[in-house]
Amino acid sequence: MQEEGLSTSATVGLARLRAVFNGRVRVITAFSGGVDSTLVAAVARQVLGKDNAPAVIGDSPSLPRYELEAARQLAVELDLELIEVKPGEQDDEGYRANAGDRCYFCKTHLYESLKRLTEEMGIRYIANGTNIDDLGDHRPGLVAADEAQVISPLIEAGLGKQDVRQIAQELGLSNWDKPAAACLASRVPYGSEVTPELLKQIEAAEDVLRGLGFKGFRVRHHGQVARLEVPMDQLPKLMDDELRRAVTEGVRAAGYLYVSLDLEGFRSGSGNLALTVSASSRGTGE
Repeated sequence: MQEEGLSTSATVGLARLRAVFNGRVRVITAFSGGVDSTLVAAVARQVLGKDNAPAVIGDSPSLPRYELEAARQLAVELDLELIEVKPGEQDDEGYRANAGDRCYFCKTHLYESLKRLTEEMGIRYIANGTNIDDLGDHRPGLVAADEAQVISPLIEAGLGKQDVRQIAQELGLSNWDKPAAACLASRVPYGSEVTPELLKQIEAAEDVLRGLGFKGFRVRHHGQVARLEVPMDQLPKLMDDELRRAVTEGVRAAGYLYVSLDLEGFRSGSGNLALTVSASSRGTGE
């Protein structure tokens, strides 16, 4: 990682993050390939050394194949020891039921896999990429992290998403501007069962849009309907007859009968709207 010419704010933030690892000797990072966990893994490796700071990614049906390959390439780029585990959350009835706490079951299985690794490798700490801006949203996975006594270096260093991106950019991390990439299960409405077959269908539909040049989008699953959430600045592209036809045909080939476009565009965590509406209805007696 390059460090010459860092801005004052990046220098201060990086120093605070490094201090989190001082004295912790060996740390394993729950790695996704996103900018948050990448910064944590990279700084842990820098402070503690490669052998004392392995990165671990959970390979499951909810992880798109292109994301797994990108994470592997990033690990090579940053000279990280990357370990791949199979968390097995698909075997958990609580996960498959896909209630509002699905992420709790997912993260619980991931952290259990990591805890087994720490015991085998003689490592005391598990770190994740949670930053201070993650604390206000509906995130059952944070409960699982607390139960597993996972540390959050970015929170300890007082870093939010903007801080992370700035430090990552100035350090030369190639994914500093990578859009947030939630797991494929986040495309399934709460209450609908999550299965490997369904996740493959969603992934196939998203591969179509990615292959046509779209970025930062989601394909939300609603039975026979695929609801496309595309960033507002990319919506005009779908007014092109040829491109719109290619999208429609490709998504239908993935297994959907109808292809709809959400006029509000992409919204991170839009699936949580159902939880908000449900809570509101209970409060008003509707």
